[in-house]
Amino acid sequence: MSVKRSVTADWSDNRPCRLRDRLAHTGRFSYKRGMETEVRHDIDIRVETAYVEDQSEPEQERYVFAYTVTITNAGHVPAKLLSRHWIITDANSKVQEVRGEGVVGEQPHLQPGEAYRYTSGAILETPVGCMEGSYHMVTDDGQQFDARIPIFISTPNILH
Repeated sequence: MSVKRSVTADWSDNRPCRLRDRLAHTGRFSYKRGMETEVRHDIDIRVETAYVEDQSEPEQERYVFAYTVTITNAGHVPAKLLSRHWIITDANSKVQEVRGEGVVGEQPHLQPGEAYRYTSGAILETPVGCMEGSYHMVTDDGQQFDARIPIFISTPNILH
């Protein structure tokens, strides 16, 4: 597999794709204890993308992208990733939604401070696209929540 370009996601609120925010939760929840607020669920998600040139066929409108996700439990309670929901949009506004159990066949259980990293891929019909979504998670005490996957852009090196 040859990788032509690697891009680190931009986490600013300047959204490159004009998708409605379909996700109700951010993955950061708190509860009050006395006068102070303690963050219990804080799942940090970072994504790096890469254009996979040797699997892409631009003349056939096939652009393959790999993405590597790092999920870090920055909260105070252990949490297990149960399922995923991805919203993938190409430059023609074609939307694909992907739902399923776990990620790459696993349901990682993260202790506070622990991270899990995996690589997967997506195929688009255009050389530019964006992805966002959420991971549905559960704490050891049974509380469920969604950790939002911030939007990120995928582009091959052919664009300026």
